[in-house]
Amino acid sequence: MPNPIINPVILLSPIENGYVAYDPVGDKLHELNPMGALITELCDGTKSIEEIRELVRPLVPEGKVAEIDRWIDQALSAGLLAWPGDAASRARQVSVEELSALAKRLREAGKVRTAYLCRKRVTELNPEDPNAWYQLGDIAHICGKRDEARRAYEKYLESYPDDAELQHVLVALRDQAPPPRAPNECIEQIYKGFSAYYEKQMREDLSYTGPERLDEGMKAVLGDKRGLKVLDLGCGSGLSGTVLKDRAAELTGVDLSPEMVALARGRNLYDKLEVAEITEWLKRNQETYDLIVSCDCLIYFGDLGQVVVPAAAHLKPQGVIAITMEKGARPPFQLTDSGRYAHHPDHVREVAKRAGLTVARLDEGFLRMEYGTEVIALYVVLTKPSA
Repeated sequence: MPNPIINPVILLSPIENGYVAYDPVGDKLHELNPMGALITELCDGTKSIEEIRELVRPLVPEGKVAEIDRWIDQALSAGLLAWPGDAASRARQVSVEELSALAKRLREAGKVRTAYLCRKRVTELNPEDPNAWYQLGDIAHICGKRDEARRAYEKYLESYPDDAELQHVLVALRDQAPPPRAPNECIEQIYKGFSAYYEKQMREDLSYTGPERLDEGMKAVLGDKRGLKVLDLGCGSGLSGTVLKDRAAELTGVDLSPEMVALARGRNLYDKLEVAEITEWLKRNQETYDLIVSCDCLIYFGDLGQVVVPAAAHLKPQGVIAITMEKGARPPFQLTDSGRYAHHPDHVREVAKRAGLTVARLDEGFLRMEYGTEVIALYVVLTKPSA
């Protein structure tokens, strides 16, 4: 009798108490307990069933040895194990193209664990394809497999070393000291590709509510004040402009991405729009404002003082700064694996004091979804005292 082997078509990944095994032909996911995982590892084609039984026997409770043969029989029936000739025939049925297409469908269906297994097999079959490594890094990232995501992205960057977004993400995945802010090239790259579907993904897919939630905090401080001179820093596609327009006698928007500014221009909400990096723009601009807003832009900055302190210098007496950021777990801030910075409430208070501002509101609440998990934001309203 030939020695059993793992069916080459089966995709395996270790988990805390064993393995998961995915059959892309039958679209079946199996979870293997420790005994099943051990038997699977032993089925490398060099051992007979009798030898496998003797190796596993010491780990099986007395009187349960028959469970070994029963498990092997079930694994053979389920296609997890196979005889060498049968397995080779079946393995040829799944190509790289089919696995890639299957991974895409599985991810769209929310089955990220099985999508990851497919992507991993694609890189094994086609290790010279940099896109395969990128796709593996992306899905490993989603699954929380930081080390594997890092290794896959590094393989991709061997072919595309100028990918500024991934270079920035790798700073976090390598646990390196973060830069003061995300590089311009990184942000420009993100939104050059993202702009075409930004609003659909943010609003429909991720349920983004940042502008509306921030507006609630502004109303608590400003009431129904109208006729304000308003500055929207990091205006993006102009979503924040939709809640600012009613307050504004004059509405100015600034953003680094020309593609996003083009979207904002199409809304016909802004009196002025400029493509610029916001801290450089604040340095050269001489105007003052009643209300300065930055919604979902400070995720690209570490120390918030880089924006808040110069913005405060452009604020009229009794003026207001309203900002959002992702909430961080530890002070002062951290670069997360997403490549975005998250900020602790204590850091917000410290920066407000540094800028000579008063914290009028500091609320926590839902911002959007990310990989099926709620992202919590800080919604902050700062006020400037009278002259």
